[in-house]
Order: sequence, then structure tokens, then C-alpha cells
Amino acid sequence: MIDNFSIALTHGLLLLAVWRLIHRSDLDHEDPPEPDAEPEGFHKPRTQSDA
Repeated sequence: MIDNFSIALTHGLLLLAVWRLIHRSDLDHEDPPEPDAEPEGFHKPRTQSDA
């Protein structure tokens, strides 16, 4: 009896947590990153001094 209760309780709490996570609006929205002020690395344009 106690085993069934503990399994039902833990699964119920997991379902509650999943239900609350699914209905959050901030999980579907992500702000785009701000562009770098000056490119770095491989995307940096070459200048005459680099050649």
C-alpha cells in the first residue's frame, strides 16, 4: 500500500512540474543577441597591414 502511494505521489509531482513548465510563456521567447561592436576572429575583415 505504501509503495503504491509513494509511486503515485512522486509521479503526480513530476506531472505537476511538467504541466507548469509547459505553460510558461518565457520558454518560447528568446531575445536575439546583440551584434558585436567590432568583428573578431575569422570574420574580421583583412586590411593591408594583415597581408
